[in-house]
Amino acid sequence: MAGRRGGAAALTTAATRQAGGMRAALARSPAASFLLAAAAAAALVGGAYFWVVVASFRLPDARAAGCRPDGEGSWAIGVYYGESPLQLRPIELEGRSNGNSSAWPVANPVLTCASATEAGYPSNFVADPFLFVQGDTLFLFFETKTTTSIQGDIGVARSFDQGATWEFLGIALDEAWHLSYPFVFKYENEIYMMPEGNKKKELRLYRATKFPLEWTLEKVLIKKPLIDASLIQYEGYWWLFGSDFTRFGVEKNAELEIWYSNSPLGPWTEHKQNPIYSSDKSLGARNGGRFFIFEGSLYRPGQDCSGTYGRRVQLHKVQKLSKEEYKEVPVNLGIEEPKKGRNAWNGMRYHHMDAQQLASGGWIAVMDGDRVPSGDSTRRTLFGYIGFLLAIALVVFVGFVKGAISCYTPPGFRVPLSRRNELSRILPVHRLNQKVRRYSTSIGRYISATKARLNEKTWSNTLFFCVVALIGIVNVCIAVHFLCGGNGAEEAYTYQGQHSQFTMVTMTYEARLWNLKLFVEHYSRCESVREIVVVWNKGNPPSSDAFDSTVPVRIRVEEINSLNNRFRVDPLIKTRAVFELDDDIMMTCTDLEKGFRVWREHPERMVGFYPRMIDGNPLQYRNERYARGKKGYNLILTGAAFMDSEFAFKKYWSEEAREGREYVHKNFNCEDLLMNFLYANASSGRTVEYVHPAWAIDTSKLSSVAISRDTQKHYDIRTNCLAKFASIYGSLPKKWEFGMREDGWDK
Repeated sequence: MAGRRGGAAALTTAATRQAGGMRAALARSPAASFLLAAAAAAALVGGAYFWVVVASFRLPDARAAGCRPDGEGSWAIGVYYGESPLQLRPIELEGRSNGNSSAWPVANPVLTCASATEAGYPSNFVADPFLFVQGDTLFLFFETKTTTSIQGDIGVARSFDQGATWEFLGIALDEAWHLSYPFVFKYENEIYMMPEGNKKKELRLYRATKFPLEWTLEKVLIKKPLIDASLIQYEGYWWLFGSDFTRFGVEKNAELEIWYSNSPLGPWTEHKQNPIYSSDKSLGARNGGRFFIFEGSLYRPGQDCSGTYGRRVQLHKVQKLSKEEYKEVPVNLGIEEPKKGRNAWNGMRYHHMDAQQLASGGWIAVMDGDRVPSGDSTRRTLFGYIGFLLAIALVVFVGFVKGAISCYTPPGFRVPLSRRNELSRILPVHRLNQKVRRYSTSIGRYISATKARLNEKTWSNTLFFCVVALIGIVNVCIAVHFLCGGNGAEEAYTYQGQHSQFTMVTMTYEARLWNLKLFVEHYSRCESVREIVVVWNKGNPPSSDAFDSTVPVRIRVEEINSLNNRFRVDPLIKTRAVFELDDDIMMTCTDLEKGFRVWREHPERMVGFYPRMIDGNPLQYRNERYARGKKGYNLILTGAAFMDSEFAFKKYWSEEAREGREYVHKNFNCEDLLMNFLYANASSGRTVEYVHPAWAIDTSKLSSVAISRDTQKHYDIRTNCLAKFASIYGSLPKKWEFGMREDGWDK
């Protein structure tokens, strides 16, 4: 037994020595040292880029059952209203609200993959919406890309409030093949659905046996793989429009056929002009939703597939439809094009619309939209790996040129040509071998000469390696951006399944106009921003057209230069939520969306990004570092904070706040402190909440006109304000600790 133990110990010692020797050899290896240094540099660059740029994107949750990256897109569904189908406005402009979800107003999209997933039906996207109106109740049928089968099923949702809120009811139709485009209609007191199922190579009609969740196959209408087929009863006939999915090349998504019958149940006869279209994807040949009749004219929505599949809805007005002839012309859809790109739910494409007239006479429409083009997730992965491989190739190149990495050459390639034997002169394979050796020798000499030239200490070589390093940095950033950046969008967060919007308010004057232009250009791209209100305190105001903005910019000119103007009651603001932000603070849209989400959970609070801890006897104003040391806060600076405009502004301009306002105006400071005292005075509960931003840049330090440039003087004034306000309004609330939220947004 002792011998076995000794042998085992000897083996362990030998293995330890061998491992130590390998580590020592690795440490002495110039190639290993160089590669480790390069990997460390790449990690540093990639980490910095991730923190500054990628962290601002909303990244997919790998643990989520649904809403995963999908090559087909991230489609969602929105609702529109109008006096006519040619003048439709999104739900957020109609002022429809839902207090249960703090959505003042409700905003598009109203149905997403999360709606299905949270109802127990995991989905990657929802698309192709069709309405069925039953009295005051709306039913919505749509394609849902299930994560279990990775195919389309037909889902159904219900709304009792004209489309503001939706209840996901379940899967209405599930076959062994992909289903989409659930064209639902009523005929002779029966409800039918004609979904696309081209994998079956036929167009099927289903009948509801227990509406809306139970359906049975009624019949096969046409034995042909028609996609996006729509029906319309017009001038005595039923007309069926669809596209043949077997087309390829230039005809893919560019073909349209017409069939007609006396009944939607058939039999169907082909139109004499078939195919109506067959070559241009931009013409909107492929159907994009339900046809409608308005003021006696028939309209056909089609899909403009130029650039990417489903780029936009192209509306056509039908001028002639008969058994022998068909003619249509494009008309304006009447919907404002999205301007926020990937930060808008339909910023990259929208390819389907169903518009119907309600009993009230008004029109409602449902549309789908996507923030990414077709195949985006696949392209992003490909670009990311290309950037990664190019970065590796550049590292190897530099290492080889600098001698840190050596290239192994087989000894046979270095044999002198004079030693060739007779066999090598006779057999072709040996002659080929000699040519390979000769070329390899020439290439080796060229590489050696190039290495020698690049290792010379000249400014041109230094510049060359700087350019190579810059290219490497760019490729590392590309790899991180596309492999770790999700879909590249700064998406809004839902609360209780709904989106909403807020108004941004900032105060400035002419000396800070350059700041304001940067401010507007950046924040107008944030998804939930409805409007930017600029409180103009002094000087000649600019025109609203002077800004590069995707949302309306309103300049509110004030009569006197006072910090109280920031919280002035403004009846033109159309949202309950207002985000007060100093014009010299830059932060990510994702951080704004997080703050808005937290505010919607507790709209009675002020939610912001700059915490302070006010304590001591007498009270003293200190910076955030002090709050961190105390591990808590009881005040939020309104230079970056969400609040309820109806409550906060009225409270600030109430009679009880008059003395405080006068003190603010006299000292040109402390309006944010006054608002905190007013909140605390109005409630016995919690009144402030903190959200930690990924990063924030305060450009006031670069300006000579900022009131807080002299930090100590600024703090002294604010300490005096605390004493004044405490004597009038009482104390501030107790300390609230950092890191109390489960999502970690307040750490």
